[in-house]
Amino acid sequence: MFGIHDLGLFIVSGLLLNIMPGPDSLLIMARSAAQGWRAGVAAALGIGTGTMVHVLAAAVGLSALLATSATAFTVVKWVGAAYIVWCGIGMLRARLRSEAVDAPPPPPPLPLRRIYAQGFLTNVLNPKVALFFLAFVPQFIDADATNKPLAFVILGCIFNFNGMLWCNGLALFTAFASARLKVKPLVALWLNRVTGSLFLVLGARLALADRH
Repeated sequence: MFGIHDLGLFIVSGLLLNIMPGPDSLLIMARSAAQGWRAGVAAALGIGTGTMVHVLAAAVGLSALLATSATAFTVVKWVGAAYIVWCGIGMLRARLRSEAVDAPPPPPPLPLRRIYAQGFLTNVLNPKVALFFLAFVPQFIDADATNKPLAFVILGCIFNFNGMLWCNGLALFTAFASARLKVKPLVALWLNRVTGSLFLVLGARLALADRH
């Protein structure tokens, strides 16, 4: 149907790819542990929105520009790397929340809309995601399909739906585990710092990445 073949294999492969750890999962876990499941879900929704941008762009051929134009790829790559590094620096600068009575109040939690924006930008500014869709999704579309863009969008929506199941489940699990284990402020602080360090590494890797 719609020129799509091996749909079951696509779904299983997509689930396995979504489960692989990456900057999206790290951001969701850090926000869920620090601010609860709502923050994790906000990050997940932002990531899902970014994924749909890549799906729609690839379906209409815009992402092909990233695969053929060194200049376009380099611009998006450096903007994305800079944003990921900026997020990492923000996490590294997190302060320990003291529980002492005379201690100054902790900084207010990030608004959910800002966390959503973080998830969206972290995903949409990564050109590797666009190239992934261009390389992965067409393998499940017949060469003689009458409407390849429609088939691409359908497969992209299925991939994103499965990804959202995983991301929101990860947000809920992390928040539940943090509350259940009564994560101390020091632990949450170091989780932020470890995640921030990994974001710096990921940003550097993205900045040094080529198109292949």
